[in-house]
Amino acid sequence: MAQEVFSVEQVAAKLGLHVRTVRNYVRDGRLKAVRIGKQYRIAADDLEAFTGLPVAEPRPDRPVAELSSVAEVSGVDRATADRIATVVVASVNGPRDGGERPLRVETIYDKERATMKIIVLGDLAAGAELLRFVASFTEGLS
Repeated sequence: MAQEVFSVEQVAAKLGLHVRTVRNYVRDGRLKAVRIGKQYRIAADDLEAFTGLPVAEPRPDRPVAELSSVAEVSGVDRATADRIATVVVASVNGPRDGGERPLRVETIYDKERATMKIIVLGDLAAGAELLRFVASFTEGLS
């Protein structure tokens, strides 16, 4: 059976990201893809490796809600952004309840704008809990 492949546009729609963001992931080598002519194609296995989540469509008898979110924290210096990133990544990699699907988290710091972005993909409930945690943690920094 042939492996399922996706276009950059399809991956962007699945992850709730902008097409340019997905292209940047491919160009940076963070998301493996094959270039065919002028377009990239992403294999389902490579997309699963990137997100840490299965690509299979949810079964109609059991809906699955997934989170794809970008949180921006502004007015932070590099040291504070590193602290936030450490706490967020540690909370995601810590112990989990058995039924929870894993989250994928990435952080990016922009020195010129003094902002950091926290990208969260995965389980809706776990992601919402993480975002509440980030909100309370960043409020405590003031």
